[in-house]
Amino acid sequence: MINGAVIKLINIDIYQQKHLVLANVNLQIDHGEFVFLIGQTGSGKSSLLKVLYGDLPIQNGEAIVAGFDLKNIKSKEIPFLRRKLGIVFQDFHLLTDRTVEKNLEFVMRATGWKDKRLIRDRMFDVLDKVGLRSKLKKMPHELSGGEQQRIVIARALLNDPEVILADEPTGNLDPDTSEEIVLLLKEISRAGTAVLMATHDYQLIRNMPSRIIKTDNAGLLDMVEI
Repeated sequence: MINGAVIKLINIDIYQQKHLVLANVNLQIDHGEFVFLIGQTGSGKSSLLKVLYGDLPIQNGEAIVAGFDLKNIKSKEIPFLRRKLGIVFQDFHLLTDRTVEKNLEFVMRATGWKDKRLIRDRMFDVLDKVGLRSKLKKMPHELSGGEQQRIVIARALLNDPEVILADEPTGNLDPDTSEEIVLLLKEISRAGTAVLMATHDYQLIRNMPSRIIKTDNAGLLDMVEI
């Protein structure tokens, strides 16, 4: 496991167009750390995640994510940053017209994988990690919501990311399935991949305590409890 910070933000301001969303943000997340991100709708959670994957620029302060300097990053470098990140969405974003296998293969070929044997080996590896190797030939509509989200997590792991950014990954799932997904993400973090998970589900956080950061009053707070 690599030691030290995978995300380090120092005194940055985050804007959406010309509107200041979060001011003077300081944040460090280390390799292998699991962190909940909470805050009211419109308080800046999504904007923070967009900064981390290079979708929103920063004008001041310092921001290092997976070894990339976000203040000075060039647009042509952003795809390489995103290969160091795994992004998990609430609504899955699976391609509904193709199997699990073809969904994963599409992402791998788009990110430079060419060798068929290596592609298949890596596919099996990530599906084993999420417990769904048997679903390789299934279409998304044949899977439960929890299974679809596990496939999304498998997809996020394909390029061995340094951090997973999970934006409300349990928002469409029942409580039991939500806990299973968080347990899976925590297991991934223990293996060395940092996880930052945005959520509105305070009951889930109470049941599965971990470090919490909160967007509030145009700032970012490191919290002990909710």
